[in-house]
Amino acid sequence: MALVEMLMPKMGESIMEGTVLTWLKKVGDTIEQDESVLEVATDKVDTEVPALHSGVLKEILANEGDVVAVGAPIAIIETDAAASTAAPQATSEKPSPKEEVVAASVNPSLTAAVMQEDAPRNEKGARFYSPLVMSIAKEENISMSELETIPGTGKDNRVTKNDIIAYLKNRGNATSTKAPTTTSTAAPAAPAPKVSVSINAGDEIMEMDRMRKMIAERMVDSKRISPHVTSFVEADVTNIVLWRNKVKDEYKKKEGEPITFTPFFIEAIAKAIKDFPMINISVDGDKIIKRKQINVGMAVALPSGNLIVPVIKNADQLNLKGISKQVNDLANRARINKLTADDLSGGTYTVSNVGSFGNVMGTPIIMQPQVAIMAVGAIVKKPAVIETETGDVIAVRHKMFLSHSYDHRVVDGSLGGMFVRRVADYLEAFDINTPL
Repeated sequence: MALVEMLMPKMGESIMEGTVLTWLKKVGDTIEQDESVLEVATDKVDTEVPALHSGVLKEILANEGDVVAVGAPIAIIETDAAASTAAPQATSEKPSPKEEVVAASVNPSLTAAVMQEDAPRNEKGARFYSPLVMSIAKEENISMSELETIPGTGKDNRVTKNDIIAYLKNRGNATSTKAPTTTSTAAPAAPAPKVSVSINAGDEIMEMDRMRKMIAERMVDSKRISPHVTSFVEADVTNIVLWRNKVKDEYKKKEGEPITFTPFFIEAIAKAIKDFPMINISVDGDKIIKRKQINVGMAVALPSGNLIVPVIKNADQLNLKGISKQVNDLANRARINKLTADDLSGGTYTVSNVGSFGNVMGTPIIMQPQVAIMAVGAIVKKPAVIETETGDVIAVRHKMFLSHSYDHRVVDGSLGGMFVRRVADYLEAFDINTPL
């Protein structure tokens, strides 16, 4: 017999925690490999988590409604496999520190195997600390001995994210002989103060749903992490409008679905990224990660009013029809809550079509850990001066604004401005004689 721990899986970049929605199995139930054990929710997707090992569900470590950090244990499964290390002592009720820990995941690409002896613990091994808590402790220069003094409200007195944040709020008021004599210039920003709101007669008080709370937190984090700058360009997309109007009925009859303007934007963005690969990066501390794949996320409005961002993988390797197929598929599944974690992971750049709401432009917020995002505005008819062989003429053209927000830590105005201009150039150069 061997005991293995199921860990909270990582379900997309920038996702640091998940909420346990429902346990599909109870303690004592037999579990087959790849059988769903529980449902987990993040700000991006609700999904079922399968077991990587067959066996018996020995213990549930996270209750329904608990918010659990990625990599933290959520259950213990007893398997029939022979333990690869020495058996635990008979007097111990917990697994040996050398027992194998396996991270449950929604697909193989997100699977992580971690040895329990490598899990964050204090020197005495008396209490488990999740990767998220350890990360916060490292950023705040909290030593292991100091971390050990923080009261925990989690299972087995474990320190949760809320515990360490509450401790940090009061930490500055406490005196310590180890306190530094100078103020650190790299200290993280303090949590935003709560604003007192007066309630008047007739006002309606509504609780934010889970997704809205998480979106709010992600947006505040992004503005805190990245200094946002936005560049604007107006593009003439007359050729695209005329071509789409000409083929849309035939396309729908042939393909069984409409062709929208979004695939044109994604195609142009993918081409521009190949020209300016330093837009396709992420920041990791003082390191820049240059992405090989061009994976374009697209913001989709849900019936609830929230937004979700599925990702078109390797967009530069698809033609217009291939992109259109993926756009329609992802948008349709997003609206009926059928997206998977893989559909939402791996994005390297994002586009948001604010024109679908009748807006001419916007200043979008970057999806971390990406460094740029583009908003495309409504296409409107405008009088414009057109250069011809016989002189300038005024004609009615279809125009739109492109708004490019980028992280000024690593993307300067020249690169950010040239990139959005190149996207506009590709849109304007669309060949009206392109075959369907």
